[in-house]
Amino acid sequence: MASDKTTVLIVEDEPAIVELVTFSLREAGWNCCAVQSVGEAWDFIQTRTPQLILLDWMLPDQTGLRLLARIRSDRQFNEIPVIMLTAKSMEEDKLAGLNTGADDYVTKPFSPRELLARSRALLRRKSPEHAQSTMRAANIALDPVSCTVSMDDQKIDIGHAEYKLLKFLLAHPERVFSRSQLLDKVWGDHVVIEERTVDVHVLRLRKALKEAEHLIKTVRSVGYMLSEKT
Repeated sequence: MASDKTTVLIVEDEPAIVELVTFSLREAGWNCCAVQSVGEAWDFIQTRTPQLILLDWMLPDQTGLRLLARIRSDRQFNEIPVIMLTAKSMEEDKLAGLNTGADDYVTKPFSPRELLARSRALLRRKSPEHAQSTMRAANIALDPVSCTVSMDDQKIDIGHAEYKLLKFLLAHPERVFSRSQLLDKVWGDHVVIEERTVDVHVLRLRKALKEAEHLIKTVRSVGYMLSEKT
């Protein structure tokens, strides 16, 4: 099955910083992409939504703060976690970044280990489906690191789309999601899939889970949820 790595967009025009951050985050198994300007960053986001953005303030074309404001005002992208990574260390700068919508603010020079820890903490808080710890429900366990699913400690065969669907539902137990929400959260806005295709993947997921198929519940006229309640 294909890997389901977390994608981090680094918006930074200093090659040495990009290299340091990329090395640190790739050690965690994340996929890093880097751009050098606000324009490049916006083009990237529109074609491939990242799970996390590390954003410099001082960029060649516009300020990172302008990009942050644009992201937060766009319904399609306003929930992307953003960490400002900048040399601007005055209190008023930090307040400006946080008030514009940054989830965290890290000043240069920085500790790569601390940046990774902060990034992990932010993803756990805002995007639990991208956490690295094993997810469980009943006798089912999903390991995000190896991208495997086990039942009673025995690995089971599961398609990549069904894996992503299960991972998302495990991260949000007891919550009902409509088909359109699942399309957005699991497959992303840039993938053209009909809502009824979600039903097909749910059927395949239930088949893969065998006797644990009851965990995936249909909520009539609403959508689907994962629940251990009978």
